[in-house]
Amino acid sequence: MVKQQIEQIKQSYDKAIEYGSKGIDLYKELPKYIIDDPDYPAYQRLAENNTLSDSGRKEIGAYLNPTTNQSFVDLGCCLNLMFRGYKEWHSTYYGVDISSKTIQLLQHFAESEHLTVGALHCGSIHETPFADNQFDIGACIGVLEYFDQPFVESALKEIHRIMRPNTKLVLDVPDIGSPENRIAMMIEEHLGRPDKYDLSTEEFEGLLCGKFEIVSKEKVGLMIQYFLRVTS
Repeated sequence: MVKQQIEQIKQSYDKAIEYGSKGIDLYKELPKYIIDDPDYPAYQRLAENNTLSDSGRKEIGAYLNPTTNQSFVDLGCCLNLMFRGYKEWHSTYYGVDISSKTIQLLQHFAESEHLTVGALHCGSIHETPFADNQFDIGACIGVLEYFDQPFVESALKEIHRIMRPNTKLVLDVPDIGSPENRIAMMIEEHLGRPDKYDLSTEEFEGLLCGKFEIVSKEKVGLMIQYFLRVTS
């Protein structure tokens, strides 16, 4: 089931890159049953304000405080290096994404901008090629909502493995149960990458115990962003 879900997500984001290269935004090509849903306007307001899930928030950079000689891993990186200001960070960038077309686009971007990056890896965040204790700072934004508890557990274990003790990480999970979140789930399923996340806030925070300390958390649109410290 996990392999099937990963493959669905890969194909969906590959398709999004292909359409995006033609100027087509699939989020603006939604079927009538979604647009006519009474909860859609509330979702749309969040989308217009860019508060659905934001990997470019200034609070993320302020917390991670990237500096020279630090290595930063962006798990489920999408196009953050291009559009979320990460290319301006002084840390060395490592990106991981399941979409091969996303990674290809990032490689082309890095070359054209003469950026020095550590690595751009195509693969799942629960099985990375990195060494134990390799990274000083990390982020995982807009990823875990696609998976149920067993995958989330394995992803958190892998993230803990590759992060150094006492380092900083920002990640987010859905604040499930709201009308806006229901619309988001409908849209993601329509796009071929259904959300499988099924954890309450309490259950998710229970999975963090022993691996991560919650420094703070914030509600950001449909998501809860966690600002974490990696424990030993």
